[in-house]
Amino acid sequence: MSDSNSFRAERARGWRESIDRQVARAANLPSPPVEGALTRMVGLALEASGCQAAVGDVCDLISSDGSRAEAEVVGFAGDRLLLMPTGDVHGLAPSARVIPRQRAGSVRVGPGLLGRIIDGTGAPLDGLGPLNCEERVKLLGKSINPLERHPIDTPLDVGVRSINSLLTVGRGQRIGLFAGSGVGKSVLLGMMARYTSADVIVVGLIGERGREVKEFVDRILGAEGRRRSVVVASPADNPPLIRLHGAWLATAIAEHFRERGLSVLLIMDSLTRFAQAQREIGLAIGEAPATRGYPPSVFARLPALVERAGNGSSGRGSITAFYTVLTEGDDQQDPIADAARAILDGHVVLSRRIAEAGQYPAIDIEASVSRVMHEIVTPEHAELARRFRQNLAIYQQHRDLISIGAYQRGSDPRIDAAIDLWPAMQKFLMQPIEERVGQRDAVQALAQLFATAPPVRKAAA
Repeated sequence: MSDSNSFRAERARGWRESIDRQVARAANLPSPPVEGALTRMVGLALEASGCQAAVGDVCDLISSDGSRAEAEVVGFAGDRLLLMPTGDVHGLAPSARVIPRQRAGSVRVGPGLLGRIIDGTGAPLDGLGPLNCEERVKLLGKSINPLERHPIDTPLDVGVRSINSLLTVGRGQRIGLFAGSGVGKSVLLGMMARYTSADVIVVGLIGERGREVKEFVDRILGAEGRRRSVVVASPADNPPLIRLHGAWLATAIAEHFRERGLSVLLIMDSLTRFAQAQREIGLAIGEAPATRGYPPSVFARLPALVERAGNGSSGRGSITAFYTVLTEGDDQQDPIADAARAILDGHVVLSRRIAEAGQYPAIDIEASVSRVMHEIVTPEHAELARRFRQNLAIYQQHRDLISIGAYQRGSDPRIDAAIDLWPAMQKFLMQPIEERVGQRDAVQALAQLFATAPPVRKAAA
């Protein structure tokens, strides 16, 4: 009898433990999504009521006729959700079902991305089949303690003579490429993508013309560069939210490879299109415009994106980033250009005047600067760069007088020296796209330029 009671007690205990486990498991399950309804659609902004979701969650929108669309939660007001579509919304009708997926943004990453071309959602565009990536990371990444970042102390060879010698870039630096339209920006980016000494190259083509994607991949990047590259393409015809996602996705992929100790080159074309996409979203959901129509959220998003690049903690890899900044009408005081200069570690300015003179890459050395150059080059190299800049500035200041013959040689030995150096300096700054000039060769060429220059003559008494 006692054995029977013990058996019953043991079985009851097992049942209770099983029930407790099932209750605990059920408590940990997410609550089923509550459907809402689409109540308003004006421009790009959607409003839904009757459901709850967090900012960043994705919702499925289904009309009564079966039309489907996808949108992401970008804000809320009271019991109303504010959404932005991530694709085509034609066919959506009032009171369409809104079903939250309750999935914050994450993306697949891994070595299987190398050599692939994907869109802003992470879907492949190259027709090479599904991505072989299992690991997932957050789209918006995670911030790094600034005190844990490894300092920038190593030069990075980008294969461009003028940058290697006069605007030396450090591994982990963030550089802005400021240019108007049609001055050789894409060609310079392609040269750096092809020639830079980096383990992985991540290219984000954000808001540019669709034809430029294939052109950049086939003609500029080439087969050799593509093997170690990941291209994220969100052309201008994509919704603004997907253009934002493209920039975040490219940065998240670069972060993944950096965490594995690799040297990553991140090229983003362009930071201005990223800002314009955020402006479209901000204005659509009712944010007040501030500077030239840009709402405050734009100037909060820019540093949040840029600060994700750079060196990781000691023992990790690095992300050296080049962000193109479009200067509308060649206006260097454009609000996005001005904000970018403040948060980047240097800027390379491309000049339309120089491009029209047939000098490529059309880099305006006087207007460009690398803020870490003097910390990563030798004193001799820094002195050569200073002398080059000084002579270039002197010649440009007196260019008009020299051109019309109003300057008399011998009046100022500094101007005479600049005139003698000018042909060599102009040749030094020019470089064909198919030519690669390494760091050491660039510095040697700079030293040779001054070694063969005529001696500076004293002014006549």
